[in-house]
Amino acid sequence: MELESKLQTLVDELKEIDQELMNPDVVSDQNKYKNLMVRRSELEPVVEAFQKYKASSKNRKDAEQMLQNESDADMKEFYQSEIESSTQKIEKLEEELKKALIPKDPKDYKNCIIEVRAGAGGDEASLFAGELARMYMRYGEQNGFTSEILSQSDNDTGGVKEMIIQMSGPKPYGTFKFESGVHRVQRVPVTESQGRIHTSAASVVVLPEVDDIDINLDPNDLRIDVFRSSGPGGQSVNTTDSAIRITHEPTGITVSCQDEKSQHKNKDKAMAILKSRLFDLEEAKRMKELGAARQSSIGSGDRSEKIRTYNFPQDRVTDHRIKQSWNNLPSILDGNLQEIIEAIQVEEQAKLLAEASKTE
Repeated sequence: MELESKLQTLVDELKEIDQELMNPDVVSDQNKYKNLMVRRSELEPVVEAFQKYKASSKNRKDAEQMLQNESDADMKEFYQSEIESSTQKIEKLEEELKKALIPKDPKDYKNCIIEVRAGAGGDEASLFAGELARMYMRYGEQNGFTSEILSQSDNDTGGVKEMIIQMSGPKPYGTFKFESGVHRVQRVPVTESQGRIHTSAASVVVLPEVDDIDINLDPNDLRIDVFRSSGPGGQSVNTTDSAIRITHEPTGITVSCQDEKSQHKNKDKAMAILKSRLFDLEEAKRMKELGAARQSSIGSGDRSEKIRTYNFPQDRVTDHRIKQSWNNLPSILDGNLQEIIEAIQVEEQAKLLAEASKTE
């Protein structure tokens, strides 16, 4: 059976990884050791499920053979019950194993950069952008992630024009990648005297953080400018030229960082953001060349697409991609995103499974 053959390959791979992990040279190589452990954590539950699948298949086969040779009515009923129970287990495990064989995105385990920007709606859009950024950081705190603000540009009303956050932890990019898109809020702004509902928007872009080996960056393509950091209204944040602006001249991509007092730290942060944006640009080109290969996937949506609406008067959050809504909006904005994230991941998995079935 083709399914069993594919799964046996994973069993063999797990054995090879366990052997490699016993090698002192591998243990001393932190990068290789980490990659092997990540892969092992993916394989182990699949191999365990496969062992259960094989055990249930054997149990059913044995019961079928015993049933053929049995004349006692009670024992025949027992063996029939065993066959039915094993069949149910096999069908359930088959579905799990098919999902496990869907190719994993290697970027899912990378740290990610979340860029939140105010869109249409003036001050209200800036306030909403700040709420979204806080929502992601609160979710991160509650679920074992570590967040760091790489760059932040505030406005005078307490909102955020732009905030760039680095998220590290368990499967960061895989957790947050479906947040990319336009988020829309509908509510009565604090400044609205007549109680009219306004619609504002903020955009979110989630990028995988990349290593030097992921992207070839020529230093000659970079223009680096140093300037003095400034806060809202032009006030000086510090008295040294520590802020950094890096421009990648071939693409025109510009990144500025001024949050740190150290010029070196600001440069490191700006470089991390720049590398992620360049990597994302290359990925977009590659996907365009592949055409509609993954057009049905949630993750390939246009970032200008409206993906979610936060409706305050109706206390409702709606994700338009999966046509599903949730109540208790304040709790969601306080970081309780798990139900939404899981629902989108389940939908994405179902689509990928359907695509995989077509190609078999």
